Amino acid sequence: MPVEVQQVDITQLSVDAIVNAANASLCGGGGVDGAIHRAAGPELLVECRGLRGCETGKAKITAAYNLSAKHVIHTVGPVWYGGRRNEENLLASCYRESLLLAQQHQLNSIAFPAISCGAYRFPLEQACKIAAREVKRFLVQDNDSMMVIFACFDSRTETVLRKEVG
Repeated sequence: MPVEVQQVDITQLSVDAIVNAANASLCGGGGVDGAIHRAAGPELLVECRGLRGCETGKAKITAAYNLSAKHVIHTVGPVWYGGRRNEENLLASCYRESLLLAQQHQLNSIAFPAISCGAYRFPLEQACKIAAREVKRFLVQDNDSMMVIFACFDSRTETVLRKEVG
């Protein structure tokens, strides 16, 4: 199964799509969202405004503008409230919806950050387990030729994801 785990700046990857852990407005924010918007340039914000936001657990696609990637898939992860607000299912949906969008657009490579693990406070180990499970399930059932990269911000995330990916 073509899955890689790397400690790397997601904005530097030359893939068909990078996934943006976006907020519901899709208009930029902190963390990976802000980094992607800064690297892509102001055209990304203009296109995102036209999308009129995105619901938690869903995904939308745009061009990547000044990024090395061809597209940005924006997905809105859940804020962690102790697991009482369907956070696990919403996070799983982020990965599924992003992969389905990539497949629908005939993309062959996609890179994910650790969705919801920053400011949204999703527990890292739990989030990585969900991410690895959803990607493996998708590749086995739907598209085993797609290359998936987990782009980790730090060594702790890389270590946990490597363990889950296997």
